[in-house]
Amino acid sequence: MFSKKAEIAIKAMLFLATKEPEACYDAGTISKELQIPKMFAAKIMQELVYSGLLNSKKGKSGGFFLGKNGHDIKLEEIVKAIDGLDAFTSCVFGFPQCSDEHPCPVHDKWSVIKGDLLNMLSMTISEMKEKTIDKIDSL
Repeated sequence: MFSKKAEIAIKAMLFLATKEPEACYDAGTISKELQIPKMFAAKIMQELVYSGLLNSKKGKSGGFFLGKNGHDIKLEEIVKAIDGLDAFTSCVFGFPQCSDEHPCPVHDKWSVIKGDLLNMLSMTISEMKEKTIDKIDSL
């Protein structure tokens, strides 16, 4: 459903949400925990910093940490920072004129699915972190 890059961004944010607030983790540690290449992790983390979801600290004890409280970070924000939200807001067939007044053949069914997806994207990383701890530990 999400791009590989967005999946990794979500996992990284959830990993950081399971740690102490403002505890810094460098890209090497995060990449090792998530079993992904370090350079790929670093690039994604920088995008999350740019979007304001993460902060970074330079230096020997530097790294990445959540930019705000996990209760305030929605899954939607992470996906938006990496992939954008067009897949969740536009016509599934790509018709620019598709609307409730001028629906495409699957508009009504897609609207229900889209509503469920947007509801899921409204979850915060704090809401998801308890189930995440077991998943990350099992990587």
